[in-house]
Amino acid sequence: MNREYGPQARDVLAPAALLFHSLADPVRVAIVQRLAHGEARVVDLTNALQLAQSTVSQHLACLRDCRLVDYRAEGRQSFYFVAQPALLDLLRAAENLLADTGEAVALCPVFGAGASEEPAS
Repeated sequence: MNREYGPQARDVLAPAALLFHSLADPVRVAIVQRLAHGEARVVDLTNALQLAQSTVSQHLACLRDCRLVDYRAEGRQSFYFVAQPALLDLLRAAENLLADTGEAVALCPVFGAGASEEPAS
């Protein structure tokens, strides 16, 4: 881990923060969790998550842009998959951390379940 704490360290750590930001939406996490069980087409994801095709496609685009998810074409169909196996390790670690803390993050006044849409400055 980086041992600096000043502005330069924040610059170095910014990509890590952006990684977590890319996973900050429950729909994107749900998509990754579904893809952890194997490839899926958009229609499979819309059925499994009970979401509109446009919503699923938008979130897949975000995950693809971050290179966390990719797809392979087969005929006219696209099959999406987790492109970075380490992502599944990260999510398992997050699940363990949530279990160990009793999901206390849900009580956080800034980011928890009762927080407003915009965090306080």
